[in-house]
Amino acid sequence: MNGVAIRASAHLLSAALFPLRPPVASTIARSVDHLYFALTGVTLLFTFLIFAFIFYFMIKYRRRSEDEIPQEVKTSTALEITWTLIPTLICAGLFIWASSLYFKDSRPPIGSTEIFVVGKQWMWQLQHPEGPREIDQLHVPVGVPIKLTMTSQDVIHDFYIPAFRIKKDVLPGRYSSIWFQATKVGEYNFYCAQYCGAEHSAMLGKVFVMRQSDYAKWLAEQSNGVSMAQAGERLFAQLGCATCHAAPTGGKYPGLAGVYGHPVKLSDGRTVVADDAYIRNAIANPGSDLMAGYAPSMPSFQGQINEEQLLDLIAYIKSLGAQESQATAQ
Repeated sequence: MNGVAIRASAHLLSAALFPLRPPVASTIARSVDHLYFALTGVTLLFTFLIFAFIFYFMIKYRRRSEDEIPQEVKTSTALEITWTLIPTLICAGLFIWASSLYFKDSRPPIGSTEIFVVGKQWMWQLQHPEGPREIDQLHVPVGVPIKLTMTSQDVIHDFYIPAFRIKKDVLPGRYSSIWFQATKVGEYNFYCAQYCGAEHSAMLGKVFVMRQSDYAKWLAEQSNGVSMAQAGERLFAQLGCATCHAAPTGGKYPGLAGVYGHPVKLSDGRTVVADDAYIRNAIANPGSDLMAGYAPSMPSFQGQINEEQLLDLIAYIKSLGAQESQATAQ
């Protein structure tokens, strides 16, 4: 028994010192590993078979004398079909498997907790809807789906959490999103996986996965009493947006209550959904996707407000829809 215990301890020590892979700490991580192992297994299998046949034919059909004339090799249609069909079916199966996993990873569950991420040289800023901001740290509850809405203030970055097996480009001027659900309490590293300048290697941080009760306590302690929606409302008034957008209908510009998440008819005939990306573009570049029936006279706020302020304004516009729903229900 002592020998078994010693070997087990040695195995655990070697795994800790020289881990072959990151820990598995999210709902999708094990599925990603299974796909990775399958791809590796198929690659190694065909590599072995190809080299085995190469060496076999090299020896069997080697030239034994200068005068030897090799026999004519007759082709086999059945053999040709077989070695074409088998790899095709394997590739199709792997493609379907990987695609289903991709779609699953791209669609956050309804009601996911949304956290906003802004990448900049060379740091990560993360903001919770309740107001707390974090720099190079992310606190989340275990067992709760988390949606990350991300953008960059300067160049292309890439948000990567190895233990969760999630990775997504973070692009300037647009939003990208990814989600995860942590399964284990603990601390996990995250990185920028896209070279972004001289201090790229220092652009990293930690995810702190907490029990839900501990997370609620942390959130209450960190909150300054001002949510993102409240900060957006103040900025909305400060920038004078209420002058033109206050009226529900019939004003110089459209009323914003209930706009978020609904179809919007554009002046060029297209219909789009007023999501985060549309609202951001309407603030930063209002002339690009002009709403039908309104003149292109809104000024651009590009360069006047930063990405954090844009996110606050979007949070406020979202909250207007919730307020309208509550008023209708009453």
